[in-house]
Amino acid sequence: MAAAGAEAPRAWCVPCLVSLDTLQELCRKEKLTCKSIGITKRNLNNYEVEYLCDYKVVKDVEYYLVKWKGWPESTNTWEPLSNLRCPQLLQQFSSDKNSFLSRVKKGKAVTPKNSRKSLPPAVAEYIVKKAKQRIALQRWQDYLNRRKNHKGMIFVENTVDLEGPPLDFYYINEYRPAPGITINNEATFGCSCTDCFMGKCCPVEAGVVLAYNKNQQIKIKPGTPIYECNSRCRCGPDCPNRIVQKGTQYSLCIFRTSNGCGWGVKTLVKIKRMSFVMEYVGEVITSEEAEKRGQLYDNQGITYLFDLDYESDEFTVDAARYGNVSHFVNHSCDPNLQVFSVFIENLDTRLPRIALFSTRTIKAGEELTFDYQMKGCGELSSDSVDHSPAKKRVRTECKCGAETCRGYLN
Repeated sequence: MAAAGAEAPRAWCVPCLVSLDTLQELCRKEKLTCKSIGITKRNLNNYEVEYLCDYKVVKDVEYYLVKWKGWPESTNTWEPLSNLRCPQLLQQFSSDKNSFLSRVKKGKAVTPKNSRKSLPPAVAEYIVKKAKQRIALQRWQDYLNRRKNHKGMIFVENTVDLEGPPLDFYYINEYRPAPGITINNEATFGCSCTDCFMGKCCPVEAGVVLAYNKNQQIKIKPGTPIYECNSRCRCGPDCPNRIVQKGTQYSLCIFRTSNGCGWGVKTLVKIKRMSFVMEYVGEVITSEEAEKRGQLYDNQGITYLFDLDYESDEFTVDAARYGNVSHFVNHSCDPNLQVFSVFIENLDTRLPRIALFSTRTIKAGEELTFDYQMKGCGELSSDSVDHSPAKKRVRTECKCGAETCRGYLN
């Protein structure tokens, strides 16, 4: 007991790494209730179909093996079709079964003579893996949308293989400086314009022209920096010189590519030419650290380093572990996105923000790409997203398929 007058001990907690479903399973297994995770006396014994695992026919009656949501797999039960009220899950089960059979020479390699009465073990195993993957990707999609701070929604799709969410990737919305690196995001001055198209706005003060037209499209040439209005400017949030800072406005989909390029990003809506699409963010590290990581990444065949070489080459952005949607955008030697250097709150020319703008009209469903060798100044360099300034590097083969393909990513 605390002494009289002493401060009461403060409650504290640590984040739980166990998934909600796992906690629910443990509660039901031990017959425990926990309101914070949704297990009460009323629903302790509730049963909801999470996914279907297997199929068989017994005496002309169709049965499905059911995984119950929030219950351990040891409680799976065979249920007659007449008991099931889950048309979407039944459709997914059938679709996954047909997808697997079509990949093994129309099922000849695994389909036994009594296939109408039971599923081959390999098919059932695939269906379960696909169901678990679908759940994992949905959870990851929910996580991404909780983390993002922009208008556009993020969707996740994999119709190609059984790959699930990346295990060591953390979504961030802005640069994450490594220990020892400071990014000053407090603007030192701002404009006093009533009309930033007509007044002496931030770009003019920096010695360049305003980057956008009245349709919010970029009008400057690649290599010209973008200076947007900042928190010290008197103009409001509707100022036409505030584009990149508002974040991605388009709904995008992280999808599994079918050409061996892993994950990619496609737009779900039409994007007009010369429009802002997304920023390239990640961990800001020194060029010396980038050289060490770059050699490791090259040996693994991955490319996530982007040199901030607008005026100097002191810093690099590493999006391998920390990043946003741009982490999943693939390279193309004939891209539809262009790199621009942007300054808003932080005017340190060593640390520009990296913005990706469309080079042409991009149709809904089209994959987004940018040139990994494209600098923020508009030039080509083997050290841009090379993702390593090291002189001796393992060359990574390019799979973009463009007519102008250079053959290698670095």
